[in-house]
Amino acid sequence: MLIHRLTVDGKDYFLPDPIDELRSKVLEAVKAGGGYVNIPPLRGGPGVDILFSPGMPVTWTQLDIGEGEATAAGDADESFPDPYSSL
Repeated sequence: MLIHRLTVDGKDYFLPDPIDELRSKVLEAVKAGGGYVNIPPLRGGPGVDILFSPGMPVTWTQLDIGEGEATAAGDADESFPDPYSSL
């Protein structure tokens, strides 16, 4: 499942796929010198209106959230070696 993270001025908003229309609205608002864009919630609800303006730090990140089982608390994650194992 793809989740998109929109970071605006240091605050994260998680969005469902697709985001093409939302990206276009944000770009249009910035090109117009500023404007409000409604950011939809990941799951239900009204979302949040954000005033986008030129120079505002905005970052888009795409996250692939796997459908596999989550590891139990305390289990080592094999994808990241333990930096303290050699001590």
